[in-house]
Amino acid sequence: MEATYDEDKLAELLLYVADRLRDDRTGAATKLNKVLFFAEFAHMRQYGRPITGADYQKLEFGPAPRRMLPLRTDLVDRGLAEIVEQHYLGYPQQRLVPTCTIVTILLTADEIAVVDEVIADLRNLTARQVSDLSHEEEGWRMVAYGETIPYESAYLRRPALTEK
Repeated sequence: MEATYDEDKLAELLLYVADRLRDDRTGAATKLNKVLFFAEFAHMRQYGRPITGADYQKLEFGPAPRRMLPLRTDLVDRGLAEIVEQHYLGYPQQRLVPTCTIVTILLTADEIAVVDEVIADLRNLTARQVSDLSHEEEGWRMVAYGETIPYESAYLRRPALTEK
């Protein structure tokens, strides 16, 4: 499936998720990337299309949008967000913090609902736990590091283990 990528929509989604993770002590870069990934692929499963069409690449700590760093830099350069360096349990964090009021113009109600559900599901997990969870996704498992995870992999599920 060839998804149409919308960078403005990814920027809006990124700011929306970063804003929603403000009060989550583990809601820095790793968790932010995983929320984006899980939301895109959950939306694909539910509605047959991703939210932004962004390419997600396999990285050591799990999937991340290929355009994440340039987009994050652009948001900071435009004064729409800042990067806050902090520590949590002795680990350094880079947190994207919006500096503007978040207005969702490009995101639809069903997209926001999926994103909010993913955030709620991951709320009590650490960045490491969310990263480990992403490594269980068939799409992440089936490609090499640096490769793009196909959206169609959202439909792949590992069979349940049985006693047999």
